[in-house]
Parts: sequence; C-alpha cells; structure tokens
Amino acid sequence: MATEQDIMEAFAGESQANRKYAIFAEKAKEDGYANVARLFRAASQAEEIHARRLLRVAGLIKSTADNLSGGIEGETHEFTTMYPEFIKRAGEEGRKDAEITFTHAMKAEEVHAGLYKDALEAVTKGDDLVVKDVRLCPVCGNIALGDVPEKCPICGVPGAGFLTVE
Repeated sequence: MATEQDIMEAFAGESQANRKYAIFAEKAKEDGYANVARLFRAASQAEEIHARRLLRVAGLIKSTADNLSGGIEGETHEFTTMYPEFIKRAGEEGRKDAEITFTHAMKAEEVHAGLYKDALEAVTKGDDLVVKDVRLCPVCGNIALGDVPEKCPICGVPGAGFLTVE
C-alpha cells in the first residue's frame, strides 16, 4: 500500500506545481519576461501531464456520476469543515487577508457542491445539465449558470467581470 500513498502524494505535489508554475508564468509575463513566462507555462503543462497520469494510475477517474459524487463529498467537506476551521484560525491570528480568502472559497465551494448535486441528478437520468452559459467569478471562484449576476453574491465583483467557461 505504500505505492498507493506515494501515487497520491505525487499527485498532490504535481497538481500544486501545475498551478504554482501557471501563476508564476503570469507574474513573469507581467514583469516583462516573456520567455521565462513560456518556460513556466511549459513546466506547468508538464506537471499537469504528470498529475493526469497519476490520477489514472490511482484508478480515480470513474464514471461521471461517480466523479460528481466525489466532487460533492470533497466540496461539502471544504465548506462545512475545512474552511470554517481555517477561517477561525486566521481570525485568531489576525490574518484578515487569509480570513477573507478562506471565506470566499468556503462560500464558492458550497455553490459548487450544489451545482454538482444538480448535475448528478441530471446525469442519473441520462441527461446533461441544461444551461446556456457557465460563468466564473475571477476573484472568488463562484460559478453561475445562465445569466451573469449584476454582482457576485460572494465577493461583490461586478458581474461584467465574470468569465465565460467553454
């Protein structure tokens, strides 16, 4: 079973490196280092390849219904247990920046769980979700289906700033 633990540890590390390098690429581009940004993007994509392969090796890519159920479980844990604890600790330590970020994420995770439940209900019937647009708040990660709200109900960003996800 040590190999199974190693696979999951590697998946976590590769996943984090993927996101970290993608963000570093944005910063390098912002700082005027176009080629360094490309290098970070390439490394980010390489880490994503590793993460995808590890998830397959772990046998964790299942049916869409099973994947939605797992998503509901994970998102629910985050908004009911993980983030409330993090918010409390950040408040005790006077880390208002972290407290706000955790609060936004917690509220968005609750929305995600609800959307996954709706999707699971549709998939269980053999249907896809019926939506025109999937919109993403670029600040807090809130997801809205259909029309974009006038402002994000979680962080207050104007709805015009929401991204359309293809």
